[in-house]
Amino acid sequence: MMRKLLSLSLMALATSSVFAGGYRVSLQGQKQLAMGHTGVAVVNSAESLFFNPAGISFLENKFNVSVGGNALFANVKFQNETYNWNAESKNVGTPFSVYATYKVTDWLSVGLAVYTPYGSAVDWDQDWQGSHLVNNIDLEAIYVQPTIAIKINDKMSIAGGPIFVTGHVKLNKNIDRSMSDENGNRTDVSIEAKGVTAWGWNAGLMFNPTDHLRIGFNYRSEITMEARGGDATFNDVPAYAQGTLTNTTFDANLPLPAEITVGLSYEFTNKLLVAFDYNRTQWGVYKDLTVQFHNAVGTSVNPRNYKDSNAYRFGAQYKATDKVVVRGGYYIDESPVQAGYFAPETPRNDSRGYTAGMTYQFNKRFGVDLSLLYLHFKQTNSSYDHFVEGGNEVSFGGTYKSAVFSPGVGITYGF
Repeated sequence: MMRKLLSLSLMALATSSVFAGGYRVSLQGQKQLAMGHTGVAVVNSAESLFFNPAGISFLENKFNVSVGGNALFANVKFQNETYNWNAESKNVGTPFSVYATYKVTDWLSVGLAVYTPYGSAVDWDQDWQGSHLVNNIDLEAIYVQPTIAIKINDKMSIAGGPIFVTGHVKLNKNIDRSMSDENGNRTDVSIEAKGVTAWGWNAGLMFNPTDHLRIGFNYRSEITMEARGGDATFNDVPAYAQGTLTNTTFDANLPLPAEITVGLSYEFTNKLLVAFDYNRTQWGVYKDLTVQFHNAVGTSVNPRNYKDSNAYRFGAQYKATDKVVVRGGYYIDESPVQAGYFAPETPRNDSRGYTAGMTYQFNKRFGVDLSLLYLHFKQTNSSYDHFVEGGNEVSFGGTYKSAVFSPGVGITYGF
């Protein structure tokens, strides 16, 4: 039993890695975020390194740099009317991105991207009703992506390169629903993995069949985060359990699924551009989590049973003046979590994103970008049914209401 209880705490570690502490919010560029996070067939700035690296071949300037950051305000409310349970998690994150490109020749361009797609948190009250699943999570992850792009001709380019990921995660949860020490303090475990690294790769293609139409394709490979020798520390352990709940280390592989994005953009006039992206994330690879503890607890396999999910993104930009460009967008993001697997460390359901923003171009080289995102998650009455206690699976659930608000600012520079 104790083996299963401990392994469930690692499940939260894995899911926080893939959902950024409960949310998979897209914040990888101010211009493209303002356009509904479309970009696989848009050439706006060095942000193309993330959305479709093949696009950097068609940037006008020889050198381009885009730097941006967001303030992410996330709120989750939980309620179970049957037992009169209420809880709330409020968190602030600060994801950032840095992109730089250089045109070596007319046909060869290179670039470097550094961004933080998984950098948020969930923080419930200590010892709340769902504390046997999670009390809090804090995740930091940085992606480093060098890129080479080749312009085949004026209508087509290809690009690709490796992706290096480094991360750090902390998690705290109670051991079960009732265990406490002799002073009445609930028994919990803190798990921390530092310097977790992994490698992946991405590839992109852009095709411009006419002067006004672009078609894009981007693939980002599956990445496996290999946590090795992470620390597990137990707190407020009662005397009868101190021989079992000893501080230890663990190994775990945490899969981040592959993604395929295709889309198009069309320039109706020299002022109006519209774009559409379709994204397919192959969450089906995440069937379970295997955790190996370096003590008597041993190895445990835990079901997750995720499904592949889709996102549909729509965006537009309008050049109001020579100096001002305004943008807007909307996207639909499906959740990969299936019934019976909805846990408070990833309180995420199907969502709708509403975006807006603008650029003020001070001169031909320098501009400031602003963006705004409101992400509303569909209210859900869901449960997690696979926590094992006393040899039986125990269900925990209720109604979750979630929302994210994120203003952002960035600068672009090119010559």
